[in-house]
Amino acid sequence: MSVTSVPSVSLDTTEALIDEVFLFGRVLRDALMSEADGHIPRALTGVLLVLAARGECRQNELATELCVGQSSLSRQITDLVEAGYVSRHPDPADGRAFRIRVSEEGMAYVKHVRTQRAARMQKLLTGWNETEAATALESIRHLKETLFDPEHRIVTSSNPIGTQSV
Repeated sequence: MSVTSVPSVSLDTTEALIDEVFLFGRVLRDALMSEADGHIPRALTGVLLVLAARGECRQNELATELCVGQSSLSRQITDLVEAGYVSRHPDPADGRAFRIRVSEEGMAYVKHVRTQRAARMQKLLTGWNETEAATALESIRHLKETLFDPEHRIVTSSNPIGTQSV
């Protein structure tokens, strides 16, 4: 016998949450990104930050984490390798695959960008207390983990890695 689950969140709240999360991403990017951060494009900086946090991995694993296609990520990784921020070497477990990692120069760049962004965010959060910030962090993490859960991801023909685009 199949049990139909009743949504625990209303459709109106869900729609409002989608709108706010979408706008939040844009506002966050605008508030924290600066051309002064460095000399590589914002998209490459984003890839580099995620790779630095994740650590050495296969390119397809990073593509999944970033929710992007492997072909577009491949171009970005090539640009980062050429800039000296990422190194690429054959995967010892599979000679056809490559592993990627952030280079020392890339880690210095990551540290610079993270420090600059954290300083800007800290300034923007002047009216907040530590409890409010920790609560926001917990909610954002919970939402991200829920959305990234493979059980909830939708595979579409235009998005082969299993995420639904908004």
